[in-house]
Amino acid sequence: MALEITDSNYKEILAEGKPVVIDFWAPWCGPCKMVGPIIDELATEYEGKAIIGKCDVDDNDDVASEFGIRNIPTVLFFKDGQLVDKQVGSAPKATYAAKIDALL
Repeated sequence: MALEITDSNYKEILAEGKPVVIDFWAPWCGPCKMVGPIIDELATEYEGKAIIGKCDVDDNDDVASEFGIRNIPTVLFFKDGQLVDKQVGSAPKATYAAKIDALL
């Protein structure tokens, strides 16, 4: 299961040194409902190698605005606390897995 990323914990998570993947979503977003289960599967598959989480943009304005999230779903990929890649819109699981593998 993906970690819940919030305004209060995202800086700590990015500082941990592991690759981090954050799925920005909202409960009312149709495409987000397609991406959510993929993110949960990846969180299980990459457990211990990467931190994979979800951020509800309706509840977490600070983190969404800091990273300029304008469209959802948007998945951001971080290495060493720095944004290195992103996927805007839904994509197949293999796309996300390839981007995570590039971080490892």
